[in-house]
Amino acid sequence: MGVEEKATVDPGSFPPPTEDESGLVLSVDWSKEEEVRAKRKLDLIIMPLLTLGFFCLQLDRGNISNAITDTFFDDVGVTQNEFNVGQQMLSLGIVLFEIPSNMILYRVGPGKWLTLQLFLFGTVSTFQAFQNSYGAFIATRLLLGITESGFIPGGLWTLSTWYTRAETAKRVMFFYFGNQFGQASSKLLAYGILHMGGVGGKAGWFWLFVLMGGFTIISGFVLGFCLPDSFRNPCPAFLPGVSYFTKRELHILQTRVLLDEPAKGRKKKSIKIDAFKRAFSNWRLWSHVIITLCNNGPQRAFDTYSPTIISGFGYKKLQSNAMASVGLFLQIPTSWAFSWVSDHFDVRGETVIAGMSCHLFGYVLNRIFTDHPKLQGARYFGVVWTQTFGTFSHPLNIAWMSLTCEDSEVRALAMAMVIMGANTAGIYGAQIFRSEDSPFYRRGFTVACCVLAVGLVVSVVRFVDDKIHKRKHNTVELTHGAGETSDDGSNGEKGITALERAAGVTVTVDDDVKRALRN
Repeated sequence: MGVEEKATVDPGSFPPPTEDESGLVLSVDWSKEEEVRAKRKLDLIIMPLLTLGFFCLQLDRGNISNAITDTFFDDVGVTQNEFNVGQQMLSLGIVLFEIPSNMILYRVGPGKWLTLQLFLFGTVSTFQAFQNSYGAFIATRLLLGITESGFIPGGLWTLSTWYTRAETAKRVMFFYFGNQFGQASSKLLAYGILHMGGVGGKAGWFWLFVLMGGFTIISGFVLGFCLPDSFRNPCPAFLPGVSYFTKRELHILQTRVLLDEPAKGRKKKSIKIDAFKRAFSNWRLWSHVIITLCNNGPQRAFDTYSPTIISGFGYKKLQSNAMASVGLFLQIPTSWAFSWVSDHFDVRGETVIAGMSCHLFGYVLNRIFTDHPKLQGARYFGVVWTQTFGTFSHPLNIAWMSLTCEDSEVRALAMAMVIMGANTAGIYGAQIFRSEDSPFYRRGFTVACCVLAVGLVVSVVRFVDDKIHKRKHNTVELTHGAGETSDDGSNGEKGITALERAAGVTVTVDDDVKRALRN
C-alpha cells in the first residue's frame, strides 16, 4: 500500500473498487452531509431487506411450535420425543451445510445467494403442509435446515462489508429484529390461522405452513428485485443492469469502510486454506462460539415449547399461542436498548454478560415456580421474563466477536462458526424438554440453568481477557481511533493519522475537508 491521492479530486470521476491485492487508494473528498445522506440511503435499502429475510426464516423455522398446539401430533403420527428428533435434524442440516453455504455466498455474492435461499426454504416450508408420517416429518425438517443454512451468517457478513466496525452492533441487532419480530408475530398470527381448521377439510396447522411458506416465496421476489450485491456489483439479482446507488454514493460508502478497515480492500475471490487455519486456531473466536452454544440451547428449546408450557398453566391451547408472543414483543425494545448501550459506550462484553445474567435469572424463576403450580400469574411472568431476555445476547456476542476478526475471510468463517454453534445448540436444546418431564419440566429448567451458568462464566473470562489484551497492546487504541465513524458521518483527523501509522496508507485530503473534520 502507500499510494498517495492527489489533493484535488475530480468529483465526477471515481475509480472502480480495487481488485484483489491491489494498492489501496483512500480519498476523503466528501462533506459530512454527503456521507450522512449516503449512509441513510444504504440503511433504507439494506437493512429492511435483510431483516425481511430473517423474519421469513424465523416464520418458517418457528411455525412448528405453534402447529403442535393444534392436532399436529395426532395427524402426522409423531410423539413429543420423536418431534424433538425432528428439531435436531433441522439443526443438523444447518450445521452440516453452514460453511459450504457461506463459501458459495462469498463466491457468488449475497444478492444472488440470499435471494435463492428464500425461494428454497420457502418452498420446503410450504410443502411441510403435506407431511403425513414420521419419515416425512424428519425429511422435511432436514431439508428445511439445509436450505436455511448460511442465511444468517451470510446476512451478518453482508453487513460487515457495507458498514464500519463502530456501526456493526446496532445494525446486527436491527437485523436480529427480523428474528425477534418473526418469533413474536408467528405466535400471534398462529392464533388466527389455526382457527382456519376445517377450511377445505384441512387442519389449522396445514394452513399455517401454506400461508407462511407462501409469504416467504413472495419475499424472495422482493429481495431479487431490490437487494444490491456488493460495491463491485451494486445491482439486484433480477435487475443486473440497475443500481440504486450513484457512483458518487458508492465511492463515499466504500472509501469510508476502507478507512475504517483497510483489510476489506484486499478481499480475495475465494476463501483460502490459510484463512481456515487463522480462524479455527483462534481461541477467542471459539470462546464466542461456546457463549452461543450455552445461550441458544435453552433459548431454542424454550421458544419451541413456550406455547405448550403456557397451556400447561391451564390456558386454552390456541390462546396460549397469543400469550406466548407477549415476551417476544417486549424483547424488541429491550434488545434495542442493549444494542444502543453497546454501541454508544463501546461496552461489548458488559452487555453480553448483563443479557446472559437476565436470561439465567428467567430460568431460575421458572424452576422456582414449578414448586408452586397454583401460582398461574407468577408462572406466566417467568415465561415473559425469559422470552424478553432470551435472544439478544446472541447478536451482541456476534458483534463483539466481529471486532476480533482480522480480515474479511476470517470474518466470513467466524460468522459461519458462530451460527453453526447456534444450531449445534439447537441439537442438544431440542432434548431439554421431554415428555416424561412434562408438564412442569423441573429437570429441563434445571439443565437450562446449569448450561447458562457455564456460558456466563466463559463470557466473564473473555471479558477479562479483552481488557488485559487491550492494555498490553496500545496500538489497538490507535487502530480503534482510525476506525471509528460517528453517527453524524464524520471521520476525525486523528483517525486518518492513526490509519496512516497503523496501515501504511497515505491519505491526503482537501483543506475544506480538513476544516470540516476538525469541526
